[in-house]
Amino acid sequence: MIELDKVRNQIDQIDMELLALFEKRMEKVLEIGEYKRKNRLPVFNKARELEVLEKNIGRLENKDFQNEAKDFFNKVMEISRDLQRKHIIKETGDGFLSSENISKYHSCGLDKEITIGYQGQPGSFSQEALAQYFGTEVDTTNVGEFEDIFKALERNEIDYGVIPIENSSTGGIAEVYDLLKKYGFYIVGEKCIKVEHNLVGLKGTKLNEICEVYSHPQAFKQCREFLKNYLDFRLIPFKNTATSAKYINEDKSKNKAAICSKKAAELYDLEIIKENINYNKKNYTRFIIIGKNLEINGLSNKISIVTTTAHTPGALYRILEYFHKNNLNMMKLESRPILDRSWEYFFHIDFSGNLHDDSVKRCIEEIIENSTYFKLLGNYVGDRVN
Repeated sequence: MIELDKVRNQIDQIDMELLALFEKRMEKVLEIGEYKRKNRLPVFNKARELEVLEKNIGRLENKDFQNEAKDFFNKVMEISRDLQRKHIIKETGDGFLSSENISKYHSCGLDKEITIGYQGQPGSFSQEALAQYFGTEVDTTNVGEFEDIFKALERNEIDYGVIPIENSSTGGIAEVYDLLKKYGFYIVGEKCIKVEHNLVGLKGTKLNEICEVYSHPQAFKQCREFLKNYLDFRLIPFKNTATSAKYINEDKSKNKAAICSKKAAELYDLEIIKENINYNKKNYTRFIIIGKNLEINGLSNKISIVTTTAHTPGALYRILEYFHKNNLNMMKLESRPILDRSWEYFFHIDFSGNLHDDSVKRCIEEIIENSTYFKLLGNYVGDRVN
């Protein structure tokens, strides 16, 4: 049997040494944060973090602790990023968020040749959002999964990504919120697209011939009232509405149909059997444009953040109170679970304002002071729905 008190005393001594080293590390983290602020560099540096992990995990004498050591360093680096962001936000008067830090793109055109990525096939609503936001004169590439957009941006294969984040009928897309947290990229713009779903098939297909319907799960949800009238339909989820249309075109079966846009139906030479079958006739999907760097200008009027609070009564209320106190309109509140802490949550918040405004600076500083985690996701021009 070990002498419990003796071992606990040894752990106390180790904790004191760890705390002293932690303090030294945070001081160096702030020095690097100041360098990033002055040189307008992004806080998140994936290559550097992978280098830190590889270098330090390799030094372990007891290899049984590799996974735990990886978790430890990941957490330390997450804390370091948060500290740098807090420092940068508090030092806004020195130009990092000044009016001179203009976005790299403008509504009148792009400053340089860029490549934009979107998820899905040509003819998808994502491609439509891309075209409406960036125009049709940019290079584009499409990928299969939401996370592929983030991976392509991380590898510098694209300059920006266009990805859906919420629908006016079915709410937020949880996976996208989680990916924003995982990769640490910024929201630099948004575009809202009116979504009208149509039941489509091969030319000449009759409604009573259809046995199977293919589409994205979100489309099924948005068309559920229509589909209740056809309980014999077998609903088969696909990655994308346009992918579903492409499949029907290739399969050549009149027993199969897809739910997609009119544009996708035209692109894949399909006939509309029933049009506008979504139950909400004001059905919009909000797409965000993501990039590696924070980009703002004087027109930016919408801010997105993610934060966590202490798991105590009234903690979230105090955070939300700061919006009222500073006369800022909160537009959205979305919660996502913290994976390693049951019944605790990240809170994604959208609110009106520009980071140059004193009221916004005060609000963010107050939130940071009362948060256990904070990340600025972006300050961009919000898109209005007519």
